[in-house]
Amino acid sequence: MSTLYIRLPSHLAAEGLQPGVPLYCQYAVTGNAGAVERDGVAALPDMAEHVKKAQRVVLLLAASDVTLLRVKMPPLSGAKLRAALPNLVEDQLMSDPAECVVVAGEMHAGVRTVAVVSRTWMELLNRTMVALGARRVVAVPSQLCLPHQADAATAAVSEHGTDIELAVRLSEQEGLGLSVVADQPESAAFEAMQSLAAVVPTGAIVLYVPQTRERDYQESLHIAPALQERITLQADSWQRWTGNAERTGLDLMSGLGAAAGPQFNWRPWRWPLVLGTLLLLINVIGLNVDWLRMKREAEALRNGMTQTYRNTFPKDPVIVDPLAQLRQKLAGAQRESGQLAPDDFLALAAAFNEAWAGTGQGKPPVGGLEYREGTLTVKLKPGSQVTTEQLAGALSSRNLAVTQPKPEIWEIRSAK
Repeated sequence: MSTLYIRLPSHLAAEGLQPGVPLYCQYAVTGNAGAVERDGVAALPDMAEHVKKAQRVVLLLAASDVTLLRVKMPPLSGAKLRAALPNLVEDQLMSDPAECVVVAGEMHAGVRTVAVVSRTWMELLNRTMVALGARRVVAVPSQLCLPHQADAATAAVSEHGTDIELAVRLSEQEGLGLSVVADQPESAAFEAMQSLAAVVPTGAIVLYVPQTRERDYQESLHIAPALQERITLQADSWQRWTGNAERTGLDLMSGLGAAAGPQFNWRPWRWPLVLGTLLLLINVIGLNVDWLRMKREAEALRNGMTQTYRNTFPKDPVIVDPLAQLRQKLAGAQRESGQLAPDDFLALAAAFNEAWAGTGQGKPPVGGLEYREGTLTVKLKPGSQVTTEQLAGALSSRNLAVTQPKPEIWEIRSAK
């Protein structure tokens, strides 16, 4: 899985930028195996291509922006823990908990590490990453991304001109951040190490410095023998940051709720969705045009039949269904002339008798006949050996149909 790591300057440094000046950050891109494939320094807006390609963006927040608290609390989880956190840390904060994102880590011996950061800063970072095309954004405190050593504190330096950001890890669950503003660029290294020694007054310190500044820090360290005895310098590397960032157990973006959840990347589906919409629109238009054409044909056919009926029977004032009324007129004319209509009682009874005779079963065992609305219902006596299929073949040649709604009851009607 491709991951983009971004080390952010402090919120204070970002607010101090002049209008129109972009925020420059260190970044690294890792592949599926976790190896660093590319790294460098770039303005945040210029990282759009890397952000879009990455399946996940991990923001390493400046240590001075994140306050880590050790809070003793009952074994709560899920929604109860999220609801209780602001009240549990309220006494230890100088600002309103509602203005902060508060996220708890894992429980260790009844104590949790709770990370607190400005909600305004987190919302701004989330909106920026989403605008650049990020699918999933994770934010972790830099101090917990440093390696933990049982016999020494670890620290890292991040320089932004004369602004120096120090991230310090004191133990497995504790860390802090410190912003240092150097009086002169030449004294930045010395002032950073002096401030670090003040924050960690006793014990050994392993300090990771930028590779390009390792020599300057080494020379500054020689000036103060007391610092040289306590501080060990090592060149910083992205491999160290990326490996520890995956083990922090704290995602500060989760404190924003659903707004910071994974974002579906619609960009690859943009053209397929456009083409699909156009195809659906063409089909809808085609169906409506075809429906309108068939509607006009039906209206023209009905008007033609109505006009024909009116010309044939000019004395009939009401025309509801010209085709049905015409059939009724023809059937009435046939009866008046002595002819039987195909669905008359006598015609249906005679056809049934002839069809039965064709089966070779002798006289039909009829128990009763009933005629209603062009349908002849025949009730047979028990023991009939003729099936509906046998009779249907003989009646179909006479343009009649037979059904059997119940045993020994047949219904015969015109097939039209």
